[in-house]
Amino acid sequence: MVDADQTFVIVGGGLTGAKAAETLRAEGFSGRVILICDERDHPYERPPLSKGLLLGKEERDTVFVHEPAWYAQNDVELHLGQTVDAIDRAAKTVHFGDDGTVVRYDRLLLATGAEPRRLDVPGTDLAGVHHLRRLAHAERLKNVLTHLGRDNGHLVIAGAGWIGLEVAAAARQYGAEVTVVEASPTPLHGVLGPELGEVFAELHREHGVRFHFGARLTEIVGQDGMVLAARTDDGEEHLCHDVLAAIGAAPRTALAEAAGLELADRAAGGGIAVDERLTTSDPDVFAAGDVAAFPLALFDSRLRVEHWANALNGGPAAARAMLGRDDVYDRVPYFFSDQYDLGMEYSGWAPPGSYDGVVIRGDAGKREFIAFWLKEGRVLAGMNVNVWDVAEPVQHLIRSRARVDAEALADPRVPLDALTA
Repeated sequence: MVDADQTFVIVGGGLTGAKAAETLRAEGFSGRVILICDERDHPYERPPLSKGLLLGKEERDTVFVHEPAWYAQNDVELHLGQTVDAIDRAAKTVHFGDDGTVVRYDRLLLATGAEPRRLDVPGTDLAGVHHLRRLAHAERLKNVLTHLGRDNGHLVIAGAGWIGLEVAAAARQYGAEVTVVEASPTPLHGVLGPELGEVFAELHREHGVRFHFGARLTEIVGQDGMVLAARTDDGEEHLCHDVLAAIGAAPRTALAEAAGLELADRAAGGGIAVDERLTTSDPDVFAAGDVAAFPLALFDSRLRVEHWANALNGGPAAARAMLGRDDVYDRVPYFFSDQYDLGMEYSGWAPPGSYDGVVIRGDAGKREFIAFWLKEGRVLAGMNVNVWDVAEPVQHLIRSRARVDAEALADPRVPLDALTA
């Protein structure tokens, strides 16, 4: 039972933490809510950083989860620019701030997110080497792309994942030259496999992006602190003015590890291990968002999902768990991307090796289609490209675990809802 004398502390001021705080108040919790954020900006959403904000289509103020006044109005104690350096589980305290402030908690939520993986090569200390994770990164990168476009400059991107491709699209729309270096044979190989990765390769080639597959950066060459070129392990050298490292993100687990909480297997993405109610190995400590690795019975696996929908829904689910609700967090993973005139939504989970076939409904050549990844006739994942209002029936197909007829699945005349009837 929770009451007004209790203190709930949330570590991490992203979308997960902000939505958890909102949910605690919406569910009637009248105790103390403390939200600690290591950034100086109010909690914001990350998708615009590589999409609308980077392209100049969205203003800075539109990315924030709440108006700044919301926190005081809802009696949420927001500590910006404060880093938590220790959790004492025995005393149930967190230590944070330059002055070593100590706060006791009754329930604690870790929403510490993830951080960009760093290139481990010479030259990463040069001024023209960038990452994209935070609002300040996006604002800096927008300025860089503006100048590259104006001066016919060249950007090398290490990594052909979602961030790498979205920045490549933005850079080309500014007029910058772009080369993407990727170790895999296609873009998005670890998510879409070779069958669908080529769709995105062709999209970007049509817009002037050059790909260098099967290679990794080994050195960034510079002079007087500025980038001159990027070299790869196959002996190639790409003259450029800036480099973006987009080689993935690592869960920020140091705090949890130091506190002795159970972590998930690194080979499976790492993160803080939680149960289906987002509870860690300590019953008074919860984790959600990018940092949490939760079991999903639908796929008989533990997943760590680094996407907006997981933050949006995971924060409220963790808040309800902190309040003693018995809800199970079992949402189908979902994410979206916008690149040039291509918009897509992906639901499910089907990494290479987990499926035995891909079925296409529609015209992949025109980039208007739905792709389905199947295992033994069951849909593991679906991606709709420039086809809208189908995410819900696609997710229903995944949840049903029903065997579907591949010909009917590929036929746009057959309603998706009818396949599980």
